[in-house]
Amino acid sequence: MSGAAARCGRGTVMRGAAAVLALLGAALAGACMPRFQPEGPLRTQPELRDHRFLTRDGLELPLRIWLPDGEPAAVVLGLHGFNDYSNAFVEPANFWRRRGIAIFAFDQRGFGDAPLRGYWPGTAPLAQDAADMARLLRSRYPHTPLYVLGDSMGAAVAVAASADDPTLPVDGLILIAPAVWARGTMNPLQSGLLWLTAHTVPWMTVSGRGFDIKPSDNVAMLKALGRDPLVLKESRIDTLYGLVDLMDQAMADADKVRAPALVLYGDRDEVVPRDPVMEFVTRLTKSDGRARAAFYAKGYHMLLRDLSGEVVMRDVAAWVFDPVAPLPSGAEVLALHALAEP
Repeated sequence: MSGAAARCGRGTVMRGAAAVLALLGAALAGACMPRFQPEGPLRTQPELRDHRFLTRDGLELPLRIWLPDGEPAAVVLGLHGFNDYSNAFVEPANFWRRRGIAIFAFDQRGFGDAPLRGYWPGTAPLAQDAADMARLLRSRYPHTPLYVLGDSMGAAVAVAASADDPTLPVDGLILIAPAVWARGTMNPLQSGLLWLTAHTVPWMTVSGRGFDIKPSDNVAMLKALGRDPLVLKESRIDTLYGLVDLMDQAMADADKVRAPALVLYGDRDEVVPRDPVMEFVTRLTKSDGRARAAFYAKGYHMLLRDLSGEVVMRDVAAWVFDPVAPLPSGAEVLALHALAEP
Protein backbone atom coordinates (compact mmCIF):
# COMPACT_ATOMS: atom_id res chain seq x y z
CA MET A 1 0.00 0.00 0.00
CA SER A 2 1.32 3.50 -0.88
CA GLY A 3 1.96 6.13 1.76
CA ALA A 4 -1.11 8.14 0.69
CA ALA A 5 -3.24 5.01 0.83
CA ALA A 6 -1.94 4.19 4.30
CA ARG A 7 -2.79 7.66 5.53
CA CYS A 8 -6.30 7.31 4.17
CA GLY A 9 -6.59 3.79 5.60
CA ARG A 10 -5.88 5.03 9.10
CA GLY A 11 -8.70 7.55 8.76
CA THR A 12 -11.24 4.82 8.12
CA VAL A 13 -10.94 3.38 11.62
CA MET A 14 -12.33 6.54 13.16
CA ARG A 15 -15.99 6.75 14.06
CA GLY A 16 -18.74 9.36 14.16
CA ALA A 17 -18.00 13.01 13.55
CA ALA A 18 -14.24 12.50 13.83
CA ALA A 19 -14.33 10.07 10.89
CA VAL A 20 -16.34 12.49 8.75
CA LEU A 21 -13.89 15.30 9.50
CA ALA A 22 -10.92 13.08 8.73
CA LEU A 23 -12.37 12.04 5.37
CA LEU A 24 -13.22 15.60 4.47
CA GLY A 25 -9.75 16.76 5.41
CA ALA A 26 -8.15 14.05 3.33
CA ALA A 27 -10.33 14.96 0.37
CA LEU A 28 -9.45 18.61 0.57
CA ALA A 29 -5.77 17.77 0.91
CA GLY A 30 -5.94 15.48 -2.14
CA ALA A 31 -4.44 12.58 -0.17
CA CYS A 32 -6.17 9.92 -2.27
CA MET A 33 -7.41 9.89 -5.82
CA PRO A 34 -9.55 7.49 -7.84
CA ARG A 35 -7.42 4.81 -9.44
CA PHE A 36 -8.25 4.04 -13.05
CA GLN A 37 -6.62 1.58 -15.41
CA PRO A 38 -3.61 2.98 -17.30
CA GLU A 39 -4.11 3.07 -21.04
CA GLY A 40 -1.19 1.56 -22.90
CA PRO A 41 0.57 3.28 -25.79
CA LEU A 42 -0.51 2.63 -29.36
CA ARG A 43 1.36 -0.56 -30.22
CA THR A 44 -0.63 -2.37 -32.85
CA GLN A 45 -3.60 -2.27 -35.15
CA PRO A 46 -6.82 -3.59 -33.61
CA GLU A 47 -7.45 -7.16 -34.71
CA LEU A 48 -10.11 -9.85 -34.54
CA ARG A 49 -8.64 -13.17 -33.49
CA ASP A 50 -10.22 -16.49 -32.60
CA HIS A 51 -12.26 -15.65 -29.50
CA ARG A 52 -10.06 -12.60 -28.83
CA PHE A 53 -10.24 -8.90 -29.67
CA LEU A 54 -6.78 -7.33 -29.78
CA THR A 55 -7.04 -3.64 -28.87
CA ARG A 56 -4.90 -0.88 -30.28
CA ASP A 57 -2.85 -0.77 -27.05
CA GLY A 58 -2.22 -4.51 -27.05
CA LEU A 59 -4.85 -5.88 -24.66
CA GLU A 60 -6.51 -9.18 -25.51
CA LEU A 61 -10.21 -9.07 -24.63
CA PRO A 62 -12.30 -12.28 -24.62
CA LEU A 63 -14.69 -12.41 -27.57
CA ARG A 64 -17.87 -14.45 -28.03
CA ILE A 65 -19.43 -14.98 -31.46
CA TRP A 66 -22.83 -16.35 -32.46
CA LEU A 67 -23.23 -16.93 -36.19
CA PRO A 68 -26.35 -17.91 -38.13
CA ASP A 69 -26.41 -20.68 -40.68
CA GLY A 70 -25.21 -19.14 -43.92
CA GLU A 71 -24.35 -15.50 -44.52
CA PRO A 72 -25.78 -13.12 -41.89
CA ALA A 73 -28.52 -10.73 -42.89
CA ALA A 74 -27.32 -8.30 -40.21
CA VAL A 75 -24.48 -8.02 -37.69
CA VAL A 76 -24.80 -6.79 -34.10
CA LEU A 77 -21.94 -5.72 -31.82
CA GLY A 78 -23.05 -6.29 -28.22
CA LEU A 79 -21.68 -4.17 -25.37
CA HIS A 80 -22.53 -5.59 -21.94
CA GLY A 81 -23.50 -3.78 -18.77
CA PHE A 82 -21.67 -2.83 -15.57
CA ASN A 83 -20.08 -5.73 -13.64
CA ASP A 84 -21.33 -8.12 -16.34
CA TYR A 85 -19.52 -9.61 -19.32
CA SER A 86 -20.14 -10.90 -22.84
CA ASN A 87 -21.95 -13.98 -21.56
CA ALA A 88 -24.90 -11.64 -20.96
CA PHE A 89 -25.87 -12.07 -24.60
CA VAL A 90 -26.12 -15.88 -24.70
CA GLU A 91 -29.92 -16.11 -24.73
CA PRO A 92 -30.72 -13.14 -26.99
CA ALA A 93 -27.84 -14.00 -29.32
CA ASN A 94 -29.17 -17.52 -29.83
CA PHE A 95 -32.62 -16.05 -30.48
CA TRP A 96 -31.27 -13.58 -33.05
CA ARG A 97 -28.89 -15.93 -34.85
CA ARG A 98 -31.82 -18.23 -35.63
CA ARG A 99 -33.27 -15.23 -37.45
CA GLY A 100 -30.14 -14.61 -39.50
CA ILE A 101 -28.35 -12.08 -37.26
CA ALA A 102 -24.69 -12.51 -36.27
CA ILE A 103 -23.69 -11.28 -32.79
CA PHE A 104 -20.20 -10.36 -31.62
CA ALA A 105 -19.62 -9.43 -27.96
CA PHE A 106 -16.39 -8.93 -26.02
CA ASP A 107 -15.57 -8.54 -22.33
CA GLN A 108 -14.94 -4.84 -21.93
CA ARG A 109 -11.84 -3.66 -20.09
CA GLY A 110 -12.06 -4.31 -16.37
CA PHE A 111 -14.94 -6.80 -16.62
CA GLY A 112 -15.44 -10.51 -17.10
CA ASP A 113 -12.16 -12.20 -17.98
CA ALA A 114 -10.54 -9.02 -19.31
CA PRO A 115 -7.27 -7.68 -17.80
CA LEU A 116 -7.30 -5.57 -14.62
CA ARG A 117 -10.70 -6.85 -13.63
CA GLY A 118 -12.54 -4.57 -11.22
CA TYR A 119 -10.64 -1.37 -12.10
CA TRP A 120 -12.33 1.33 -14.14
CA PRO A 121 -10.71 1.73 -17.58
CA GLY A 122 -11.96 5.23 -18.38
CA THR A 123 -14.60 6.45 -20.82
CA ALA A 124 -12.24 7.13 -23.73
CA PRO A 125 -10.70 3.61 -23.90
CA LEU A 126 -14.12 1.99 -23.63
CA ALA A 127 -15.48 4.13 -26.46
CA GLN A 128 -12.36 3.59 -28.57
CA ASP A 129 -12.59 -0.19 -28.19
CA ALA A 130 -16.22 -0.12 -29.32
CA ALA A 131 -15.38 2.05 -32.32
CA ASP A 132 -12.42 -0.13 -33.29
CA MET A 133 -14.49 -3.30 -33.06
CA ALA A 134 -17.23 -1.73 -35.17
CA ARG A 135 -14.68 -0.92 -37.86
CA LEU A 136 -13.28 -4.44 -37.77
CA LEU A 137 -16.78 -5.86 -38.23
CA ARG A 138 -17.49 -3.41 -41.04
CA SER A 139 -14.32 -4.59 -42.75
CA ARG A 140 -15.35 -8.23 -42.34
CA TYR A 141 -18.95 -7.58 -43.47
CA PRO A 142 -18.71 -4.59 -45.82
CA HIS A 143 -22.19 -4.97 -47.33
CA THR A 144 -24.17 -6.18 -44.29
CA PRO A 145 -26.16 -3.85 -41.99
CA LEU A 146 -24.17 -3.32 -38.78
CA TYR A 147 -25.63 -2.24 -35.44
CA VAL A 148 -24.17 -1.54 -32.02
CA LEU A 149 -26.33 -2.83 -29.17
CA GLY A 150 -25.46 -1.50 -25.74
CA ASP A 151 -27.00 -2.81 -22.53
CA SER A 152 -27.05 -0.33 -19.62
CA MET A 153 -23.39 0.73 -19.26
CA GLY A 154 -22.82 -0.65 -22.75
CA ALA A 155 -25.47 1.75 -24.09
CA ALA A 156 -23.56 4.69 -22.60
CA VAL A 157 -20.37 3.38 -24.24
CA ALA A 158 -22.17 3.09 -27.58
CA VAL A 159 -23.37 6.71 -27.33
CA ALA A 160 -19.89 7.96 -26.42
CA ALA A 161 -18.33 6.04 -29.31
CA SER A 162 -20.89 7.31 -31.81
CA ALA A 163 -20.70 10.93 -30.62
CA ASP A 164 -16.89 10.94 -30.56
CA ASP A 165 -16.70 9.68 -34.14
CA PRO A 166 -19.53 10.78 -36.46
CA THR A 167 -17.93 8.70 -39.26
CA LEU A 168 -18.40 5.47 -37.30
CA PRO A 169 -19.56 2.97 -39.96
CA VAL A 170 -22.68 1.64 -38.25
CA ASP A 171 -26.29 1.60 -39.41
CA GLY A 172 -27.77 2.28 -36.00
CA LEU A 173 -27.61 2.06 -32.20
CA ILE A 174 -29.78 -0.14 -29.98
CA LEU A 175 -29.74 1.31 -26.46
CA ILE A 176 -31.25 -0.96 -23.82
CA ALA A 177 -31.90 0.52 -20.35
CA PRO A 178 -29.25 3.17 -21.07
CA ALA A 179 -27.03 4.15 -18.13
CA VAL A 180 -27.59 7.91 -18.28
CA TRP A 181 -28.05 8.74 -14.58
CA ALA A 182 -25.77 11.74 -14.90
CA ARG A 183 -24.65 13.90 -11.98
CA GLY A 184 -26.96 16.70 -13.11
CA THR A 185 -29.95 14.40 -12.55
CA MET A 186 -28.77 13.07 -9.17
CA ASN A 187 -29.56 14.29 -5.70
CA PRO A 188 -26.65 16.63 -4.77
CA LEU A 189 -26.08 14.56 -1.62
CA GLN A 190 -25.59 11.44 -3.73
CA SER A 191 -23.10 13.01 -6.11
CA GLY A 192 -21.31 14.81 -3.28
CA LEU A 193 -20.92 11.65 -1.21
CA LEU A 194 -19.60 9.77 -4.24
CA TRP A 195 -16.98 12.47 -4.88
CA LEU A 196 -15.93 12.46 -1.23
CA THR A 197 -15.52 8.70 -0.96
CA ALA A 198 -13.83 8.40 -4.37
CA HIS A 199 -11.21 10.92 -3.21
CA THR A 200 -10.69 9.48 0.26
CA VAL A 201 -11.32 5.74 0.24
CA PRO A 202 -11.29 4.92 -3.49
CA TRP A 203 -10.35 1.27 -2.86
CA MET A 204 -13.39 0.64 -0.64
CA THR A 205 -15.87 -1.80 -2.22
CA VAL A 206 -19.63 -1.82 -2.09
CA SER A 207 -22.22 -4.34 -3.27
CA GLY A 208 -25.93 -4.28 -4.03
CA ARG A 209 -26.70 -6.37 -0.96
CA GLY A 210 -29.00 -4.63 1.47
CA PHE A 211 -30.63 -2.44 -1.18
CA ASP A 212 -34.23 -3.19 -2.05
CA ILE A 213 -33.61 -3.13 -5.79
CA LYS A 214 -35.13 -5.66 -8.18
CA PRO A 215 -33.14 -5.71 -11.45
CA SER A 216 -35.32 -8.40 -13.07
CA ASP A 217 -38.27 -10.69 -12.43
CA ASN A 218 -36.22 -13.66 -13.70
CA VAL A 219 -35.16 -15.10 -10.34
CA ALA A 220 -33.47 -18.17 -11.81
CA MET A 221 -31.29 -15.97 -14.02
CA LEU A 222 -30.33 -13.73 -11.10
CA LYS A 223 -29.32 -16.75 -9.02
CA ALA A 224 -27.17 -18.01 -11.90
CA LEU A 225 -25.43 -14.63 -12.07
CA GLY A 226 -24.75 -14.89 -8.35
CA ARG A 227 -22.95 -18.20 -8.95
CA ASP A 228 -21.00 -16.96 -11.98
CA PRO A 229 -17.41 -16.14 -10.90
CA LEU A 230 -16.93 -13.73 -13.82
CA VAL A 231 -19.80 -11.49 -12.72
CA LEU A 232 -18.45 -8.90 -10.30
CA LYS A 233 -20.36 -8.89 -7.02
CA GLU A 234 -18.68 -5.81 -5.52
CA SER A 235 -17.44 -2.53 -6.99
CA ARG A 236 -14.63 -0.23 -5.96
CA ILE A 237 -15.81 3.28 -5.15
CA ASP A 238 -13.55 4.77 -7.81
CA THR A 239 -15.05 2.37 -10.37
CA LEU A 240 -18.51 3.69 -9.53
CA TYR A 241 -17.11 7.21 -9.83
CA GLY A 242 -15.81 6.35 -13.30
CA LEU A 243 -19.18 4.88 -14.26
CA VAL A 244 -20.86 8.17 -13.36
CA ASP A 245 -18.28 9.99 -15.51
CA LEU A 246 -19.40 7.77 -18.39
CA MET A 247 -23.08 8.46 -17.68
CA ASP A 248 -22.33 12.20 -17.64
CA GLN A 249 -20.69 11.83 -21.03
CA ALA A 250 -23.57 9.83 -22.50
CA MET A 251 -26.14 12.38 -21.39
CA ALA A 252 -24.04 15.25 -22.72
CA ASP A 253 -23.51 13.43 -26.03
CA ALA A 254 -27.18 12.66 -26.70
CA ASP A 255 -27.61 15.59 -29.08
CA LYS A 256 -24.44 14.63 -30.99
CA VAL A 257 -25.64 11.18 -32.06
CA ARG A 258 -26.44 11.11 -35.77
CA ALA A 259 -26.96 7.38 -36.31
CA PRO A 260 -30.54 6.04 -36.12
CA ALA A 261 -31.21 4.86 -32.58
CA LEU A 262 -33.72 2.71 -30.74
CA VAL A 263 -34.02 3.24 -26.96
CA LEU A 264 -35.68 0.48 -24.93
CA TYR A 265 -36.61 0.99 -21.28
CA GLY A 266 -38.58 -1.00 -18.69
CA ASP A 267 -41.28 0.86 -16.80
CA ARG A 268 -40.28 -1.12 -13.69
CA ASP A 269 -36.58 -0.32 -13.96
CA GLU A 270 -35.25 0.24 -10.41
CA VAL A 271 -31.60 0.68 -11.41
CA VAL A 272 -31.64 3.65 -13.82
CA PRO A 273 -34.30 6.17 -12.77
CA ARG A 274 -37.02 7.12 -15.23
CA ASP A 275 -36.43 10.90 -15.29
CA PRO A 276 -32.84 10.77 -16.63
CA VAL A 277 -33.92 8.31 -19.33
CA MET A 278 -36.78 10.60 -20.31
CA GLU A 279 -34.38 13.54 -20.56
CA PHE A 280 -31.94 11.46 -22.60
CA VAL A 281 -34.64 10.27 -25.02
CA THR A 282 -35.92 13.83 -25.45
CA ARG A 283 -32.43 15.08 -26.31
CA LEU A 284 -31.80 12.16 -28.62
CA THR A 285 -35.05 12.52 -30.55
CA LYS A 286 -34.47 16.25 -30.97
CA SER A 287 -30.99 15.64 -32.37
CA ASP A 288 -32.13 13.12 -34.98
CA GLY A 289 -35.65 12.45 -36.17
CA ARG A 290 -34.71 8.82 -36.80
CA ALA A 291 -34.43 8.06 -33.07
CA ARG A 292 -37.25 5.97 -31.60
CA ALA A 293 -38.16 4.82 -28.09
CA ALA A 294 -40.01 1.80 -26.70
CA PHE A 295 -41.14 1.48 -23.07
CA TYR A 296 -42.23 -1.88 -21.64
CA ALA A 297 -44.89 -1.87 -18.91
CA LYS A 298 -43.65 -5.18 -17.46
CA GLY A 299 -39.97 -4.54 -18.10
CA TYR A 300 -37.23 -4.28 -15.48
CA HIS A 301 -33.64 -3.13 -15.93
CA MET A 302 -32.44 -6.41 -17.44
CA LEU A 303 -34.93 -6.25 -20.29
CA LEU A 304 -33.36 -8.92 -22.48
CA ARG A 305 -33.22 -11.41 -19.61
CA ASP A 306 -36.55 -10.67 -17.94
CA LEU A 307 -39.24 -13.33 -18.05
CA SER A 308 -40.77 -11.34 -20.91
CA GLY A 309 -37.39 -10.82 -22.58
CA GLU A 310 -38.45 -12.49 -25.81
CA VAL A 311 -40.84 -9.59 -26.45
CA VAL A 312 -37.86 -7.23 -26.42
CA MET A 313 -35.75 -9.60 -28.53
CA ARG A 314 -38.47 -9.66 -31.19
CA ASP A 315 -38.66 -5.86 -31.24
CA VAL A 316 -34.88 -5.59 -31.64
CA ALA A 317 -34.86 -8.07 -34.54
CA ALA A 318 -37.77 -6.28 -36.21
CA TRP A 319 -36.03 -2.91 -35.94
CA VAL A 320 -32.76 -4.31 -37.29
CA PHE A 321 -34.53 -5.59 -40.41
CA ASP A 322 -36.77 -2.53 -40.83
CA PRO A 323 -35.90 0.55 -38.71
CA VAL A 324 -39.02 2.45 -39.77
CA ALA A 325 -41.70 -0.24 -39.33
CA PRO A 326 -43.82 -0.38 -36.15
CA LEU A 327 -42.42 -2.66 -33.45
CA PRO A 328 -44.32 -5.96 -32.97
CA SER A 329 -44.95 -5.29 -29.25
CA GLY A 330 -46.46 -1.84 -29.70
CA ALA A 331 -44.14 -0.60 -26.92
CA GLU A 332 -43.63 2.68 -28.74
CA VAL A 333 -47.14 3.73 -27.75
CA LEU A 334 -46.23 3.69 -24.05
CA ALA A 335 -43.05 5.65 -24.80
CA LEU A 336 -44.98 8.29 -26.75
CA HIS A 337 -47.47 8.68 -23.88
CA ALA A 338 -44.64 9.00 -21.38
CA LEU A 339 -42.82 11.61 -23.45
CA ALA A 340 -46.03 13.59 -23.90
CA GLU A 341 -46.61 13.86 -20.15
CA PRO A 342 -45.89 17.33 -18.70
